[in-house]
Amino acid sequence: MGSHSKDDWVEGDPDPDDDVVEAELVDDDDIADVADVAEDGSYLSPEDQALLDETRAGLEDLPPPPQGVSDAATERDEYRDALLRVKADFENYKKRVAKDQTAMVERAAEKLVSDLLPVLDACEAALGHGSEDVEPIFKSLLDILEKGGLVPMLPEGQPFDPNLHEAVIHEPSDDDEITVLESLRRGYLWNGRVVRPAMVKVKG
Repeated sequence: MGSHSKDDWVEGDPDPDDDVVEAELVDDDDIADVADVAEDGSYLSPEDQALLDETRAGLEDLPPPPQGVSDAATERDEYRDALLRVKADFENYKKRVAKDQTAMVERAAEKLVSDLLPVLDACEAALGHGSEDVEPIFKSLLDILEKGGLVPMLPEGQPFDPNLHEAVIHEPSDDDEITVLESLRRGYLWNGRVVRPAMVKVKG
């Protein structure tokens, strides 16, 4: 290691007047003698390793929790399960109430529509007799009801369906299939449900 004179000193070099302390070099064998390598790559001294082993052994030798602690945990789990059941029952109750309310509203609307069908029949009959003055009323009322879900049936030429049609006149035919010839009173569907079957004349 070369030496510098005081005149050779430049900024950034150690002050030549300061005492220099040289560190003692320690090789890898010395480190291995004083420490063990842990699983995570860190170094543990023999004393630390012994303390760790003692702690692990002590945890394994711990007695089970007192009976009162175990009973409290069991009671806690029971209360939690009961709370979850009550919560699930309440959610089902809310869904059922909402469904019942929706069905009640639909039935009330269906009853109102059913009460208005004779008015549509009267308007349609008046139009059939040439009373064109009722046409705006008939059209306006029918448009409002159709927006709400009313669908008039058009059964002419369709196969007879007892769920949709009410046959009041039967005309014999050689065909095995019964067909609707004429609608004598219009039938209606309300949101997919038959609010009134069509009164028809059939053949077959």
